[in-house]
Amino acid sequence: MAGTWNPGEAGMSVLTLAAVLAGLLAVGGAIVAVAGVVGTTRPPRPPSVLQQRLRGWWTGNGRSRREQRAHQTKLLTAIGAGALVWLLTGWPAAGAIIGIAIPGMPWLFGAGRVEKLAIARLEAVEAWTRRLADIVDRGLGLQQAIAATGQHAPHLIEQEVRDLSARLQSGDDPAAALHRFADDLSDYTADQVVAPLLLHISDRGEGLHDVLTAISRSIAAEIEMRSTVDAKRAGPRFVVRFLTFMTIALLAYGGLNPTYLQPYGKVAGQLVLLILAALYVVLVTWVRNLSLPPRRERLLPPADTQPGIQSVQVPA
Repeated sequence: MAGTWNPGEAGMSVLTLAAVLAGLLAVGGAIVAVAGVVGTTRPPRPPSVLQQRLRGWWTGNGRSRREQRAHQTKLLTAIGAGALVWLLTGWPAAGAIIGIAIPGMPWLFGAGRVEKLAIARLEAVEAWTRRLADIVDRGLGLQQAIAATGQHAPHLIEQEVRDLSARLQSGDDPAAALHRFADDLSDYTADQVVAPLLLHISDRGEGLHDVLTAISRSIAAEIEMRSTVDAKRAGPRFVVRFLTFMTIALLAYGGLNPTYLQPYGKVAGQLVLLILAALYVVLVTWVRNLSLPPRRERLLPPADTQPGIQSVQVPA
């Protein structure tokens, strides 16, 4: 279904484009190799916003190495499928649309799953906070109480709690360990739990049980509210799925009937197709964002941005 698209009209054939990309990659690889061997004189700096976004695009912000590899495999599959469709149809727009659709469809349809997972993690944080409050009420110190919760931590935050317990038991600075724990959870509500623990370490005051109990009740109320709102947002998510499946059906009809998509075979048609696809992506992204609660900024700054917070060994 190549239509009337002529690669020469775009000013560059597929082979020429591939050669240019290969040359750019070779030059970039040589520069990176030289910089890695010789080094640079620029002092190390925190990653820029662009670097953080590129890293997030490549890793998918996965919490584990397995999640990151799955995301990277999906991206490589999308790039390969897009290139293959481009070569088979001669339509660059078709390759770009397929390349975006492969990782985009799970992301689009996974909005409900993302929110349910966020609520489940809140439930895990609430259960851990309640258990920590109960153990503290028995007279144990905070570090001993955290170590006790690490043995039976909720599944969704089990690794984070065990890492915190291990840092404390290995002699790390308690404040640094708690900041790392907050970074591992990376959540506004989790920061509400960590903040009083940091204050307790600094002043050793009483009333930690009452504070943790109150925070646990607040988290339980938030869980109930978010669960109710999530149920009401099922309607917009269904609309997104319906529109997407209707679009796929329309494209499938065009594939079976070449004359239907023939006007898009020229350069102007390719540009129009890309514009329509971009507008559709903006629309469904907007609807998806409406079906998810806004992400709140964290209460505690990341540990890496605080010069005085670092993981050090407490002298014996």
